[in-house]
Parts: sequence; C-alpha cells; structure tokens
Amino acid sequence: MTTTTIDPAEVAKFEAMAAEWWDPQGKFKPLHMLNPCRLDYVTRQIAAEFDRDLTAPQPFAGLRLLDIGCGGGLLSEPMARLGAQVVGADAAEGNLPVARVHAEQSGLTIDYRHTTAEALAAAGERFDVVLNMEVVEHVADPLAYLTACHDLLKPGGLMICSTLNRNPKSYAVAIFGAEVVMRWLPRGTHDWRKFITPDELDAMIRDAGLDPVDRTGMVFNPVLWRWSLSARDLSVNYVTASVRRG
Repeated sequence: MTTTTIDPAEVAKFEAMAAEWWDPQGKFKPLHMLNPCRLDYVTRQIAAEFDRDLTAPQPFAGLRLLDIGCGGGLLSEPMARLGAQVVGADAAEGNLPVARVHAEQSGLTIDYRHTTAEALAAAGERFDVVLNMEVVEHVADPLAYLTACHDLLKPGGLMICSTLNRNPKSYAVAIFGAEVVMRWLPRGTHDWRKFITPDELDAMIRDAGLDPVDRTGMVFNPVLWRWSLSARDLSVNYVTASVRRG
C-alpha cells in the first residue's frame, strides 16, 4: 500500500470551492458571462498571428501559453483543450488548489504556479502567448509589469491584455453599477483611479518594447444580457493584442 499524506477531507473542501468557481450561476457569474466574449477575441487573435485553423481538433498544439492571474482556470482550461501547453500563474495562492482540482476533474494537464510575471521572466521562462486579462489595473507599476510580460514572450510572441477604460462612464458602469447596484462584485474590487485609457495602455505597451496590433471593446448589452466585441466602443471594457518583434 502506498503511503500518502493526502487528507480526503481537505481535498473535499477544495472540490467544493472548485464547484463554486465553475458555477455559472454562483459568485463568479459575471466572469462566466464575459468569458465567451474574451475567448472569441483570444482564439481569433492567436489563430491569426500563428496561422492556425480554429476548426482543427487542437489548433494551438505546439504553442506554449502563459495565463497570468489565472484564478480558477476559466481561460487556462479552454486554451489547454485547444492544444496549447498552458502555465497558469497567480499571486493569490488560494486560487491554485481550486484550479488544479478542476483541471484534474476535467482530464486536463495544466501547470499551475504560485508566482508572478517578474519571477517567471527572471527565471528565463519564455512563451508564444501571454494572456494578461484584467490584471494590469491591479498592479503597482503597470509599465514594469508590461515590461516583464514583454520579457516572457519569444520573438514573434503575442500578448493579449484586457483592462478597463478611465472615464465617467466606466465609473458609472464598472464601479457604481457592478459593485453598488448589481452587486456583481464586492465593494472595492476596483479602484477607478487605476483604470487605464486605451491611449495610455498603447503608450505603455510600446514603452515595454511591444508593437500593438489591435484593440477592441467588450460591450455588455443589458437587453440581450450578454457581452459582445465592438471595434468602436472601448468606453468601458476593452482588450488589446501586441507582438514582440525581436
């Protein structure tokens, strides 16, 4: 009999948390609502940059991908299903057991790590794709963080970065609407002063050594109750793609 230190009761706790993370009607409902829109953008940008056929069984096979701020793995898992070799990194250590349990339940191999972009870059890790989704508005030094993302990319690598615009509408929607009225997020989840305009992000991406190639809005329709991509409306949520040329 193989000796093990696993406590089944503790595993059960993590499994219960994993179920909560992945419950589309639970406390992570807003992220589940946004996820199809994010995935639409992410998959199309990766396919275009690396000339991949999205109708193939595993179109991202052979690509090494980093999901920074991976949380419970809502983006890491679809990327793994599409064939990418995925590393999920999160500074919040408590998220990782949840992500690991759900990936195992789903039959997926994902390398989840409690670490930061800076630590990974210092260790010499390199990726074809870096997903940097809803993270840059939470860091202390956005330019230093984006520079670390640049260093994590191989030449020709792609970074996809999403964040929130800073204007009166974004305060009304993302702070007052989402946190106060709808109570989709806990009060204080976001600091409006740390939101970044598209032009500011574009300049920081360039200063970090990357070339922006696209920026697109993600717009919520309260009538249809769903998110969609918009080439024109970047007033609240938006996502960008940029490439490391050398």
